[in-house]
Amino acid sequence: MPLIVDAHEDLAWNALTFGRDYTRPAHVTRQLEKDTPTPARNGHTLLGLDDYRRGRVAVIFATLYATPFRHRSAWETQVYADSREAHRLYAAQLDSYRRLADEHDDFRIIGNQKDLQDVLATWDQPEPATEAAQDSPADDRPANNPTADDRTVEGHRIGLVPLMEGADAIEDPDEADWWMERGLRIVGLAWAGTRYAGGTREPGPLTPEGRQLLSAMADAGLMLDLAHASDASYLEALDRFEGVALVSHANPRALLKGYPRPERMLSDEMIARLAERGGVIGILLQNRFLKAGWRAGDPREAVTLDRAVAMIDHICQVTGSFEHAGLGTDFDGGAGLEGAPAEVDTIADLQKLGPALRTRGYTEAAITAILGGNWLRLLQRGLPA
Repeated sequence: MPLIVDAHEDLAWNALTFGRDYTRPAHVTRQLEKDTPTPARNGHTLLGLDDYRRGRVAVIFATLYATPFRHRSAWETQVYADSREAHRLYAAQLDSYRRLADEHDDFRIIGNQKDLQDVLATWDQPEPATEAAQDSPADDRPANNPTADDRTVEGHRIGLVPLMEGADAIEDPDEADWWMERGLRIVGLAWAGTRYAGGTREPGPLTPEGRQLLSAMADAGLMLDLAHASDASYLEALDRFEGVALVSHANPRALLKGYPRPERMLSDEMIARLAERGGVIGILLQNRFLKAGWRAGDPREAVTLDRAVAMIDHICQVTGSFEHAGLGTDFDGGAGLEGAPAEVDTIADLQKLGPALRTRGYTEAAITAILGGNWLRLLQRGLPA
């Protein structure tokens, strides 16, 4: 099975908001969260260490995320009203990833090329004898399923690449160096609009401060994530930014006719322009972003992995290459099991994308690239030596 890279998971937000412990298997977390408000607020989890290992998920872009006060839900704890509060929350989330890696050898922060290669080397060990993708109910594991110990290799390490979602936490463009020194490697200018750029629900161009930040990011060696950027800020940023650019999690707008926020997704022009820069786009695997009109509470069976394959295929057709498509699931980011495609019980089931792509005529080399190789190639360009 190929290695998988997932370019968008809100692990720190979940840990600090709900107390989720991602060193546990997903099915254990589901049991522990029974009779709590968490599943109603963020769904049943799809993520856990055992599930990463079974699915050969070797690298995760681990986000720093908090909600602007104007968009908060009543129960949220990671909320900011100004840049100072955003800075404090995002720095604390970055510290939480460092603690996770310090306390659990299963996880490692990736800050440079050596870190990346050290993580990948742990996956050279033999694979488990059984398949990673197993269907099981949300809150239990069937008796005839192999145990976790039968299906994982303990030495496999999970690499975490810190990614800031929404740049309000950078109080001044000159602070880019400070964040780089702390271990941040990727910055997204927007979630909603920020003082740097227009974003989802709040369109607009780059601001003068945004243009300064792009220059400071390039000088510091930070990569640029254009997910959530408005059309105007996205296209101008590609013209201005001199470093490595990517989209961690978004889908093609052309396949989501009727989606209520089309600006959240990518036009064919945006896809093509990013490809010209050697960028990669992570396909979102939440049902609401795979099928226009799907809403929370609708049957999961209405959306299958074929929809994700269609999104991948569209990017490949627009760019003329399989080198610009990847995965950015956003699992546990506002939706869990209930909002995932029908065949997915945990993140381990992403391996089912391989056979689905094969039926579309994709070669093994293309499948390996799409599931993880394209992101690894981008990280080899974007991480410091």
